[in-house]
Amino acid sequence: MKRPTIADIAALAGVSKGAVSYALNGQRGVSETTRRRILAIAEEIGFNPHSAARALSGAAADTIGLALRRPARVLGFEPFYMELISGVEAELSARGQALMLQIVADADAEIDVYRRWWGERRVDGVLVCDLRVGDPRIAVVTDLRLPAVVVGGPDGVDDVPHVWNDDAVAVIETVEYLAALGHRQIARVAGLPDLWHTRIRASAFRGACERLGVRHALTVGTDYSGEEGARATRRLLSGEHRPTAVIYDNDVMAIAGLGVAQEMGLTVPGDLSIVAFDDSPLCRLVHPALTALTRDIPAYGALAARHLLAAIAGQPVGSVEAPTAKLVPRASTARPNTAT
Repeated sequence: MKRPTIADIAALAGVSKGAVSYALNGQRGVSETTRRRILAIAEEIGFNPHSAARALSGAAADTIGLALRRPARVLGFEPFYMELISGVEAELSARGQALMLQIVADADAEIDVYRRWWGERRVDGVLVCDLRVGDPRIAVVTDLRLPAVVVGGPDGVDDVPHVWNDDAVAVIETVEYLAALGHRQIARVAGLPDLWHTRIRASAFRGACERLGVRHALTVGTDYSGEEGARATRRLLSGEHRPTAVIYDNDVMAIAGLGVAQEMGLTVPGDLSIVAFDDSPLCRLVHPALTALTRDIPAYGALAARHLLAAIAGQPVGSVEAPTAKLVPRASTARPNTAT
């Protein structure tokens, strides 16, 4: 069957094609009664109306939006977001919904995307990721009355619904494990410093190291890429107080760090223990297999999607805590060769 056209609508409504165009584009030239009749016929025969007509008719877009402010080169190989999106997509497809994804350069561009999506009724709501300290997006979605769920928190979200993991507990468990093995010089290769979860992890790391008597505890910020992870690892391993263990904020950087250690003639885990946040299959494919903090990221994405669909439906929603990441020891961690 051919797709319905403006001519089909005009024939069914008994009006000209020009009148149909006026009605679908929200222009003057037809009465309100005729406009509503044309929109009803268009919907009945499956004609895909222009976004302005969708806004006039009040029809749902059956789509949620996700704008990501990350370099495309990083997103292309970062397992976390691929798994998160797969979970979101699985939940949406089961409900006949779609995901609109857009990569943006900065906060202003992301806010512009929200305004355009909502103004044109392209989406029914949005998922807000990578929550930042003093994040302007929170006030924007609130002012727009745009249904939104933050993937992150619980700090910095105001009254916007959110799903979150307790990153502090996961970091503390990791430091306690390494300290129990005898490590007293532990470093952390972190992500972007203005992200809330980076700050939460950094604070938990400092507190745990102080409590457990870790003498040299250092955090180095990166952009999450393998290149930055490798660069940070070289600096740490070339410094005066070389760490005997390093915790990485994602698996890509941990694998890059493993390569740097081997490049510098260090054995893992003999000379250096490595722990990765976010346990992807990559952590189990390298040698030695990486100790990692594991969580069900697709399930996390599905939870965020369900929470947003509930908000769109007008149901009361608030904060939902997802299961905390659990430490899975593998071959990349052991007691240090020499007590330091």
